[in-house]
Amino acid sequence: MPSLRDIRTRIGSVRSTRQITKAMKMVSAAKLRRAQDAVLKTRPYAMLLDQTLSRLAARAAAEEQVAHPLLAPRAQRTAEVVVVTSDRGLAGGFNSNICRFVQRFLTENADRFERIALATVGKKGREYFKARNLPIRRDYTGIHANLAYEKAEALAREATERYLAGEVDAVFLAYNEFKSAISQKQAVVQLLPVDTSAASADTAGVDFRYEPSREALLADLLPRHVAMQVWRALLESAASEHGARMSAMESATKNAEEMIASLSLQYNRARQAYVTKELSEIVSGAEAL
Repeated sequence: MPSLRDIRTRIGSVRSTRQITKAMKMVSAAKLRRAQDAVLKTRPYAMLLDQTLSRLAARAAAEEQVAHPLLAPRAQRTAEVVVVTSDRGLAGGFNSNICRFVQRFLTENADRFERIALATVGKKGREYFKARNLPIRRDYTGIHANLAYEKAEALAREATERYLAGEVDAVFLAYNEFKSAISQKQAVVQLLPVDTSAASADTAGVDFRYEPSREALLADLLPRHVAMQVWRALLESAASEHGARMSAMESATKNAEEMIASLSLQYNRARQAYVTKELSEIVSGAEAL
């Protein structure tokens, strides 16, 4: 049976842990509010840009005009999946869920592509796939430390250059989509070639006059669209991470409080037994005298 000193030491250790988890929960809650605001402000712009591209692409296809290379379909032999995770843990199943989701995606599409490469954004994704001996073409470091649109634009530019050079036939983006503070949805979306079929416009409606031309507008908007998709994925993942960490730290704090209550009860019982034993010894000694 543990001594009173051991129980007191353990209670102090659990109290310190509770203080840390409570502080981490408060920090994540503050970060979540800012990240959630950024996501909600970005979604309407990304959706409107996607609708505009869909209308332009549908018109170009209807009039049999030359489409942009980022829209042109081609035989897909090689693919790359960019996996967005976090740099830190203590976020519940945030990282493991998206990594397992990507692993299932690789298994299900093994017959579709001759080769599927991986690129990771975040240390946890890199560690997960390295532990399973899955080759990683590139690890993008330092993105989460200071999240900025320029970093998303650079990542999108590199993916676009590799696609146009024929090094890869399709690029997918895997991330946790933010739903609420306690809910995230794993998603794998096609980044390249740009898919506009889901929101294709009605080509029978009224069209607009484009200056300088529809082709020039596509050439300008498509790189912006790819960069915006990457930026949105990073923001969605950041908000999901803070929400998952806040929930995980709240659960850890509750578990610590329950453990403290249990240890305090154990300590009081042990102390009572110790006092009772001493009283019994005193009474026995007095009777012996």
